[in-house]
Amino acid sequence: MQKALKLITAMLLTIAMMPAQAARIKDIAAVAGVRDNQLVGYGLVVGLPGTGESTPFTDQSFNAMLQNFGITLPPGTKPKTKNVAAVAVHATLPPFTKQGQTIDVTVSSIGSAKSLRGGTLLQTFLKGLDGNVYAIAQGSLVVGGFSAQGADGSSVVGNTPTVGRISNGAIVEQEIANPFGRGDFLTFNLFESDFTTAQRMADAINEFLGPEMAAAVDATSIRVRAPRDISQRVAYLSTIENLTFEPADGAAKIIVNSRTGTIVVGQNVKLRPAAVTHGGMTVTIREDLNVSQPNAMAGGQTVVVPDTEIEVTEEDGRMFKFDPGITLDDLVRAVNQVGAAPSDLMAILQSLKKAGAIQGQLIII
Repeated sequence: MQKALKLITAMLLTIAMMPAQAARIKDIAAVAGVRDNQLVGYGLVVGLPGTGESTPFTDQSFNAMLQNFGITLPPGTKPKTKNVAAVAVHATLPPFTKQGQTIDVTVSSIGSAKSLRGGTLLQTFLKGLDGNVYAIAQGSLVVGGFSAQGADGSSVVGNTPTVGRISNGAIVEQEIANPFGRGDFLTFNLFESDFTTAQRMADAINEFLGPEMAAAVDATSIRVRAPRDISQRVAYLSTIENLTFEPADGAAKIIVNSRTGTIVVGQNVKLRPAAVTHGGMTVTIREDLNVSQPNAMAGGQTVVVPDTEIEVTEEDGRMFKFDPGITLDDLVRAVNQVGAAPSDLMAILQSLKKAGAIQGQLIII
């Protein structure tokens, strides 16, 4: 154990002297199996100030709740549930969360409730993908939105009043197992797959731990030998995740958001020789309605006659040429000089990609 601690101390001292521009392993990769888990449940929110609902599933859930408390309504009785709302409850269970700890929950109306403000969530089972209950939620909701309605039917709604949150609103009843303490290996998965980055990460780990301690499985996963003792494994992993190395540059990409006009260009994008010209034509159609009225003795009828005027304006197109190896930054600068809009730049980029003049991927979302 002392030998392992000395090794870890030496590694930490070496890490502290690494250049600042290198990335830590913990910032670009995560241990396989150490992950969040989604939980979901169905429940009732009560105590609403008349902003609830009366739907078949809400009434059925309300009657089932009363039966659990030994209360049975007479046949044919329809409860007034304007102070009750059926809701979906969801939460995220972080890894290594222990029994008895608490997690935050989000509560959302699934019926016709107008607002959940002022309501209280009753005991709700939160289940995982396997159908088992891992947490139980209950508590008062904090709702950021609001709604108000006047006697004449007018209404005003701010933010979203049908979604609320309960901080530390669920108690964990069962832990979810993960593979952290099993086997002789730990696997790191890169957040962004890249063969070069995976190999560099394996080389960095081998440089500190020794040869054949880590190996890149593919573009995403790096497998590392690990001690079986859990206490040693925690210290071992703490050292590894703080190792630093220089990841590979990402692939040359251009990301275009066609809805917002946002264009993001990667640093490695370059252009082949190309010449671009871009012009615009504007067609304006204006229609006026004129009244044609005959003379008093003419015996005709008064009619409305449309008067349509069409105007076509064509702007002068300017051509600009690029030499080999020029960057996309130069293209953007040239397009801005001729006064092209972001939508025009999108059209130019698509045409350049179609012509094979862009060295990189053009991704339109």
